[in-house]
Amino acid sequence: MTRILPGILAMAAIVVASNILVQVLFGQWLTWGAFTYPFAFLVTDVMNRVYGAATARKVVFAGFATGVACSLVGTQIMLHGPDGSYPAVTLRVALGSGLGFLTAQLLDVAVFDRLRGGRWWTAPLASSLVGSSVDTAIFFTLAFSAGLSFIEPANDVGWANAALPLLGTGPAAPLWVSLAVADWMVKLALALIALIPFRIVVAALLRRRRAGA
Repeated sequence: MTRILPGILAMAAIVVASNILVQVLFGQWLTWGAFTYPFAFLVTDVMNRVYGAATARKVVFAGFATGVACSLVGTQIMLHGPDGSYPAVTLRVALGSGLGFLTAQLLDVAVFDRLRGGRWWTAPLASSLVGSSVDTAIFFTLAFSAGLSFIEPANDVGWANAALPLLGTGPAAPLWVSLAVADWMVKLALALIALIPFRIVVAALLRRRRAGA
C-alpha cells in the first residue's frame, strides 16, 4: 500500500482540483478543469507501467471514491442566482462525471495493459486517447444532452442545448457539443505532452525499485 500511496494522493489531488476548476471558465469553450483532469490518465499510466494493471485499478477506484465524495458535497452546496437557488453540482453532472471517470480510467488500464509490450510511448498514448474520448462522450452527453432530460427533469439544461455554430465557426450544433469538442481537443493535446513526464517519472520509479531490490 505504501508504494502506491503517492499515486493515490496524486489522483485524489487531480480529481479535487478538477472538480473545483471545472466551475471556472477559460475563454468561451473551456474551463480550467479541462487542463487538470487529463493528468489523471498520466497517473494511471505511470502506476500501470511500474506496478501493473491491478495496482493501477486500485488507484482508479481511489480517484473514483474521491470524485463521488466531491460530488456529494457539491450537491449539498446551494448557489444563488437571479433565477433562484440551485446546487453547485447537479445530479446529471455528478452521474456524468463519475461514470465517465470510472469507465474511461478502467478502459485506459485495459488498453495500456494490452499494449504494454510495444514501444514505450504506444501504450500511454493509445490508452489516454481512447480513455479521453470515452470520458468526454459520456460526461457531456449525460450531463447536458436534451435527450436525457428525464434523468433530472427539474434541471434545466436548455442553455447547453442552444443551437450555435460549432466552436463559433462550424455548422449549427448544441452548445454542449462545442464544449465537448473543445474539451476533447485539449485532452488529445495533453495526452501528447504527458508523454514527457511519463517517461521521466517511470524511469525514476523503476530506478528506485531496482535500487531497493
